[in-house]
Amino acid sequence: MRIADPLVLGAGPAGCAAAIRLGQTGAMPLLIDRDADVGDPLCGGFLSWRTAEQLQTLGLSPAALGAHRVARLRLFDGPHQAALDLPHPAWGLSRHALDTAMRARALAVGARLDFDTVRAIEGLTVEGRVASYRPQSLFLATGKHDVRGQSRPRSANDTALGIRLRLPHTPERQRLLGGAIELHLFPGGYVGIVLQEGGSANLCLAMRKSALADAGGSPQALFAQLARDHPALAARLGDDWRQVRCDTIGAVPYGFIAKDTAPGLFRLGDQAAVIPSLAGEGISIALASGVTAAQHWLAGGAAAAPVYQRAFARQARLPVALASAAWHAAETRIGARAALALARLAPALVAGFADRARIAAPSLA
Repeated sequence: MRIADPLVLGAGPAGCAAAIRLGQTGAMPLLIDRDADVGDPLCGGFLSWRTAEQLQTLGLSPAALGAHRVARLRLFDGPHQAALDLPHPAWGLSRHALDTAMRARALAVGARLDFDTVRAIEGLTVEGRVASYRPQSLFLATGKHDVRGQSRPRSANDTALGIRLRLPHTPERQRLLGGAIELHLFPGGYVGIVLQEGGSANLCLAMRKSALADAGGSPQALFAQLARDHPALAARLGDDWRQVRCDTIGAVPYGFIAKDTAPGLFRLGDQAAVIPSLAGEGISIALASGVTAAQHWLAGGAAAAPVYQRAFARQARLPVALASAAWHAAETRIGARAALALARLAPALVAGFADRARIAAPSLA
């Protein structure tokens, strides 16, 4: 099947952002996703102030989608804690709600959406279970999941992994977490918690694979151990966390940036740059890459892909570097204590760091 307009592989935030921007200018991109039912992916439940700005330009509002407004950051290191105001208000919103809204918006501006399981990519040819697609331009937006033929390098010996619990609303969690995002730091990783629409709590744990192995290899055993050692985290987990499904994702290549590409192949989202989740900027990078890639395609067609990729790599370098430095520091006991001390003594410095770790929003001119 030949595709004249761009083929966008992946109907998550990055792919939908590209499709929305292309549709806003009269193109008719084809979105391909493997799932007709919108899921609730593990990563991306926190929307920074930069993300909210970008969503507004695409015709979407976190507040209108029921997102939970977040104005404070709390840091925990065992019994120690510190709190500070965020530079600007942020939001907690599930990926199910965000992805559903973005798919609908893409279709409303002229994109098409089909469903297929892609088995491999060779050049610009996409081999699916249902059909084979031969576009002139391919927007690769498959998130943290690679497709055979376009895998990202993974050289780390002790790779990162993510574990998520979606905890139901309770009055106690509302009292503890309302209006704030929390980071609970421990050697080898951290837990981030934020309320989302409806008052449910999104709890994401990012850690080294070795830290899970040290806990016996079981996420449930790890959470039980963390609850014993960290009373504040135990209070957020409550008594019902064992009844909640545990979602996991492994071998996350944090720090990866695609520095170049072939003509016609535009890498978006986590296929373009993987920022450590501690920064809360993954969705912003997804949106920025999608819109920037669309802008380059509109200006120069398939030939503009290498120019876009190099430009976006330069744009992502500082936020990814800052977030990586914060992540490596936070997973050590000394780094965690230093972060809490800075939050208490120089909150403006921490807030400024958080602001600098944001990726610049693309111009729509």
